[in-house]
Amino acid sequence: MEITIIPYTREHHEAFRQLNLEWLDHYHLTESHDLMILDDPEGTIIQNGGFIWMAEAGGELVGSAALIKEKEREYELAKMAVTAAHRGKGISKLLIEKCIEKAKKVGAQKLSLFSNHQLQTAINLYEKYGFRHVELHKSPFETADVRMELVL
Repeated sequence: MEITIIPYTREHHEAFRQLNLEWLDHYHLTESHDLMILDDPEGTIIQNGGFIWMAEAGGELVGSAALIKEKEREYELAKMAVTAAHRGKGISKLLIEKCIEKAKKVGAQKLSLFSNHQLQTAINLYEKYGFRHVELHKSPFETADVRMELVL
């Protein structure tokens, strides 16, 4: 099955929200900061200079990833999700590669992310792409106990 990474549009809002709530709820990690973003991705991500992509397979939206602009030349990799039925098919790799490519294209010097130790598959993927563990400070998430950065 062909997987296509497409730019987010307003019509993708509910799919974006559900894809992320699926994994957040599964790991009991959903919190108010997530809901603020998922309820208004245009206002919290796109209008602030960020980007969102959706993964499409067979006409169905099966994944998402976002770059949230933190400050000049720094973005947070966020809201990366792949629905359970489509995991293990390389979709996360396509999404992370799209995010890194876009970050470089807009002149970013660093990507950061917050995660949780339960998400070992995701952490392994981030490490594979060069993200390194750094000290966790100023996390907007109560459940985040992992912070990683990639210098571009």
